[in-house]
Amino acid sequence: MVTLSRMLRHLLTPDWQVRRRFPQPALQAVEAVIAAAELSHAGEIRFAVEAALAPAHLLRGETARDRAIELFSTLRVWDTEYNSGVLIYVLLADRDVEIVADRGLGGHVSADEWAGICRRMEQAFAKREYAAGAQTAVAGIGRLLAERLPAGAAGRNELPNRPALL
Repeated sequence: MVTLSRMLRHLLTPDWQVRRRFPQPALQAVEAVIAAAELSHAGEIRFAVEAALAPAHLLRGETARDRAIELFSTLRVWDTEYNSGVLIYVLLADRDVEIVADRGLGGHVSADEWAGICRRMEQAFAKREYAAGAQTAVAGIGRLLAERLPAGAAGRNELPNRPALL
């Protein structure tokens, strides 16, 4: 069930808020960190930001987690050779960060480790440090994957490194 305050928050969070919090230089920096991180592991990282959910999504009671799982499919993060895709999803209206990792990473990174990265991003965002929070999270995921899923022979870039603005 959607609350009135959540509905209003989403209706009053316009799309331009994404560009305000993530201007072009910030997006380029996140893209560069993704590209650099992926050189050291066999995973694929995708970063997506959305201002707010459409009213139909809210009326269905969709959460940020539900939307992240939907985007995991839509952005084809699941479609990597080693099932090693990771989606970082930011929903500005809910001030929520979700990480969805493919099944190939299940035994390598714990739910608590993913949640810790999300919380640190949310803390940075609360201080209005959007670019730094995103870059730190991507670098942290890169370090985790480099330790537990080294690059080996993988080496190909299967997903765009450019952040998706929804």
